[in-house]
Amino acid sequence: MTAARVAGTPIVEDGLLISTSPATGAEVGRPAAASAEDVARAVARAREAAAWWAGLGFARRRERLLRWRGAIARRIEELAELMHAEGGKPVADAIVEVLSAVEHIDWAARNAPRVLGPRRVRSRLILAEFSGHLEYQPYGVVGVIGPWNYPVVTPVGSSAYALAAGNAVVLKPSEYTPVVGQWLVDTFAEVVPEHPVFTAVHGLGDVGAALCRSGVDKVAFTGSTATARKVMAECARSLTPVLLEAGGKDAMIVDSDADLDAAAEACVWGALTNAGQTCIGIERVYAVEPVFDAFVGKVVEKAGRLTVGADGDIGPITMPAQVDVIRRHIDDALARGGRAVLGGADAVQPPYVHPTVLVDVPEDSAAVREETFGPTLTVNRVRDADEAVARVNALPYGLGGSVFGRRRAVSIARRLRSGMAAVNSTLTFVGMSTLPFGGVGDSGFGRIHGDDGLREFARSKATTRRRARSLLPAMTFERTPADVARLVKVAKLLYGRGR
Repeated sequence: MTAARVAGTPIVEDGLLISTSPATGAEVGRPAAASAEDVARAVARAREAAAWWAGLGFARRRERLLRWRGAIARRIEELAELMHAEGGKPVADAIVEVLSAVEHIDWAARNAPRVLGPRRVRSRLILAEFSGHLEYQPYGVVGVIGPWNYPVVTPVGSSAYALAAGNAVVLKPSEYTPVVGQWLVDTFAEVVPEHPVFTAVHGLGDVGAALCRSGVDKVAFTGSTATARKVMAECARSLTPVLLEAGGKDAMIVDSDADLDAAAEACVWGALTNAGQTCIGIERVYAVEPVFDAFVGKVVEKAGRLTVGADGDIGPITMPAQVDVIRRHIDDALARGGRAVLGGADAVQPPYVHPTVLVDVPEDSAAVREETFGPTLTVNRVRDADEAVARVNALPYGLGGSVFGRRRAVSIARRLRSGMAAVNSTLTFVGMSTLPFGGVGDSGFGRIHGDDGLREFARSKATTRRRARSLLPAMTFERTPADVARLVKVAKLLYGRGR
């Protein structure tokens, strides 16, 4: 096998994007690779479809989105098997991901009228003769650039909300999971056959760049921080607004009064699910001194029971180049005085990496400061929760996080510089469709999911309407000196008291 044919590495050949399994190298599919002209044509078709889709109104869009939800739910095993074949994700994990996506489609479809529908807004005394009205109008065409690690729930988290808001969507799936992305688009077309409201363009990074330049009205991107910067720079040329969900280096804090069994169970799940290839995965743990040893022992015992392989608890590393990053982080941590209490240098056995738990790792090491995206975990001891919070917040990332404890857990979670936090659990906020999802700092900006996620894909439109004669004429050249004097008097009466 040549370097170009490494299992799981996508290549474009004869105008086709060839997708293979990272575990076996078996071909999964070969969708057509798009040129820049193909992308432009897809966006033009989507713009025509968007007018029809927006014109349906909330109720008829809801009906169609719920049919799409139903089609996915009825074929959940089919989609999970495809995700397993193309990305290596264990089938059980894939089912959980699809279930979360189905829930998001359902919530977005049902709640779009409440969140985005027209409403009257109260006016203030100075403009009491006017009524205020607010509505949210769709952008038009939204470009969604999806990731490979969660190829269903993440693009659905943007696409379903954008569709519910009345937009057409052009999806550029990751080149590592294009067949899964096409499956989503095809099932939508089965229930909405009239117009190309939700379509896909496939290819490598140049296709994503072409989508940014194509004239879409907004871009929603999920991926690395480095690529997010490129997407934002490309979109800045045309002032195309962006939503960026970028990298993370999420941490867990274990306080002295934590339930250690529950903390260890959640930690192993949060760190190792999907082979650690999770933007909100737990990559760092800070456990306070009194419970450190006991906690580490429980984590090692639970993680050590996990199986690794094509049908194991831990599947392959989907992106072959990531194996080198994982190896570098482990080697650097060990070379700088860290200890492997599970796994270690020998854990890297491409395309797999066995669970690795590192302790006493310096805070300036790559394993602590850089996104690893593998089934590894650093656990360091701290004096108290204050020191833990300081270490968590020391990095530029700010996506999610977790706190285990009783008395202080909620207050600690609120101090984390992150867009999300879970108390006595890990990752749970991603599945809660009622809450916004997104980060701060190097983890990006903008939100998907929840009310904020719906509003992210619509423009606010404010309208005022006169309903009576102005008693305090201000915005007119017909005002008199007496009118201005009355305005001054009213301003002092209303706002001059200092409280």
